Amino acid sequence: MPPDLREAFGRHRLTARHGAVLGQLAVADENTGVGDLARAMGVSLSTASELVGDLSRAGIVERREDPGNRRRTLVRLADAYRPSVEQLVAGRAAPLLRVLDGLSERDRQGFAAGLRAWAAEVRNWTPPTVDPPKTP
Repeated sequence: MPPDLREAFGRHRLTARHGAVLGQLAVADENTGVGDLARAMGVSLSTASELVGDLSRAGIVERREDPGNRRRTLVRLADAYRPSVEQLVAGRAAPLLRVLDGLSERDRQGFAAGLRAWAAEVRNWTPPTVDPPKTP
């Protein structure tokens, strides 16, 4: 992790969940809403809002009201942190990119197809329900 992000994460007690938001924002456009982040990350709106609020207080992201819908909050990386976040995301992606470079075109296509199938399954997965304990 770049030193400025490491320092901000430590000072503000941010976690890997906050890092997941940064990964989404690194590839998002300027009109990404908190609800968009929640859907992309598979978390509730309140969880996404809490994570964005923490990151905003740390100065890593900026929030603003959507001029077209006052109930919607738009989120973007703060300019000061964008290079560090992009460096972090690139560093995390580097091992996968090296592996993909070593595969044949056919194997890359198969790998990508497997990832798409897995992602679709994860999106559609619902955890099994647990029956409450029976009382005598």
